[in-house]
Amino acid sequence: MKKIGLLGGMSWESTAAYYRLINEGVKSTRGGLHSAEMILYSVDFAPIEKLMQSADWDGVGEKITDAALRVERAGADFLLI
Repeated sequence: MKKIGLLGGMSWESTAAYYRLINEGVKSTRGGLHSAEMILYSVDFAPIEKLMQSADWDGVGEKITDAALRVERAGADFLLI
């Protein structure tokens, strides 16, 4: 199975829901005690929201790109945001 990269923190509530749904899907498909191989990186959304409020879209892009690269370096095969 490929290793999922999950970039969370845009809201911790949605991150928790995605984590649960992904693992429920794997369990439903594979059965037993299977769960997803996953690397989860959760950002602190407050600094990103501040950049968005000031229309600093380059800054937002840098934060998201940095987080995505961390997930890649950790060994994820693909990234979900």
